[in-house]
Amino acid sequence: MGRWEPNARGRLERAALDLYVERGFERTSVAEIAERAGLTERTFFRHFADKREVLFGGSALLQEGMVDAATRAPGSATPMEAVAVALAAAAAVLQERGTHARRRQSVIDANTELQERELIKLASLATALADALRQRGVADAPASLAAEAGIAVFKIAFRRWVDQPEQADGPEQAAEPGQADGPGVKDFPQLVEESLAGLKAVTAGA
Repeated sequence: MGRWEPNARGRLERAALDLYVERGFERTSVAEIAERAGLTERTFFRHFADKREVLFGGSALLQEGMVDAATRAPGSATPMEAVAVALAAAAAVLQERGTHARRRQSVIDANTELQERELIKLASLATALADALRQRGVADAPASLAAEAGIAVFKIAFRRWVDQPEQADGPEQAAEPGQADGPGVKDFPQLVEESLAGLKAVTAGA
């Protein structure tokens, strides 16, 4: 094994997801992931703390992008408008990885431990968004309420998105935002917008 390991992290992620889909998360070992990727277990642990983190390694980057988007929202934006900007940023990123997102979610749906880890990730996102709103001068309670509502919107839109038929990934194949790329298929940014509109309609009628 040479010392140079181009894109080792990406190779490990692809190998792990393939094996989780084929065999199930619980029946896949780190050794098998490393072997499938053509790398060593030592290399695996240089990139991931354990085999769960292969599925959640991108959470920090997603959170960073959402917080940055909320922070950069226009100064005149309301708390929910700032959250909407953050959700749009996340949706645009995830839209590019539709197939990966569906496969990853199928693995999570089949494992209670992973479902719990996903809930923890979403709770962390809500906390980070609330903190970003407070940095914008929003009071504690409204910041928490807007952030939690935003994550609820995200969860509903994400589930609708991954439960749709397969759609194309990548900028060259994916439909333009707001456009379906197959019969009855909607992209993630459009579903986020629809869920935000639904939340507004519900609260307006309360």
